[in-house]
Amino acid sequence: MKALVLAGGSGTRLRPITHTSAKQLVPVANKPVLFYGLEAIAAAGVRELGLVVGDTHAEIEAAVGDGSAFGLRVTYLRQEAPLGLAHAVLIARDYLADDDFVMYLGDNFIVGGIDGIVERFGRDRPAAQIMLTRVGDPRQFGVAELDAEGRVVGLEEKPVTPKSDLALVGVYLFTPAIHQAVAELKPSWRGELEITDAIQWLIEEGLRVESDVITGYWKDTGNVTDMLEVNRLVLESLEARTDGRVDGASELIGRVVVEPGAVVERSRVVGPAIIGSGARILDSYVGPFTSIATDCLVSGSEIEYSIVLPRASISGVSRIEASLIGHDVEVTPAPATPRAHRLVLGDHSKVQISS
Repeated sequence: MKALVLAGGSGTRLRPITHTSAKQLVPVANKPVLFYGLEAIAAAGVRELGLVVGDTHAEIEAAVGDGSAFGLRVTYLRQEAPLGLAHAVLIARDYLADDDFVMYLGDNFIVGGIDGIVERFGRDRPAAQIMLTRVGDPRQFGVAELDAEGRVVGLEEKPVTPKSDLALVGVYLFTPAIHQAVAELKPSWRGELEITDAIQWLIEEGLRVESDVITGYWKDTGNVTDMLEVNRLVLESLEARTDGRVDGASELIGRVVVEPGAVVERSRVVGPAIIGSGARILDSYVGPFTSIATDCLVSGSEIEYSIVLPRASISGVSRIEASLIGHDVEVTPAPATPRAHRLVLGDHSKVQISS
């Protein structure tokens, strides 16, 4: 079995962070979200991986390399534009050949890995096997309809009137039968080749499509709110460790990781939290569910429930919460200028101004 990991999306919902970096490399607990997926694939026993990349290919290739750090052999596949999940299968046709494969969306996060579903697929070999989870608003997702035996009988992408609350998680397993389905597709109203349409084609051709409804945690880390939530979840599993320097005037409370080369002085860090290598926390408070990446500076400030990317500097800021702060950012207080209201009011106006 091979793996096909999709890392070519532009990450519009994470802008402005993704104007200058790949969304799949935004860190969760100081590790790129893409790496969690690569580790899950390797843990499931898959070794050959095709990585679909787009405009951010250079950054992703620099981070992943040849894949040996993950126990994988990586082949890079260029996608000129994000034209749908099925389009990624189409461009990977020669690489995949006639092998079964697992397709994994590079910005998805799944607790518990994919070992079980890979094992069941290898044993039963349906034409396709999908992962589903119950969601509050299925109109945002691809939605599956199951029969009484749990077999998939229909799929629809972002339906106006969903037939169930079962959304497709970003992991799919396929036999080579999917290639004929993809070859039959026409672009959807979104101008994309939809993998849901390809799986629906398999169903209509009488081929077997199985599903697993997961009860564990899954997130598409496509926006800041979800990134912070996944960061919170991963930090919850931390074990306290202090490999950097913490002075006697500082206090570490709960599950706090201070990585090698990090310095904490005259500060209070309440876990779960991680302080990356080379980071400096001076005269500050770092609250729960916060990841401070490598070579950052937090000085005379307070920050909580946030992700701070490498080399960012936060100085003299009273309180930051629920924030995603990018590479090389500088956050400082605004100048203390007098406050005034400038008004141009028409006749007979009534204005209320809070003092």
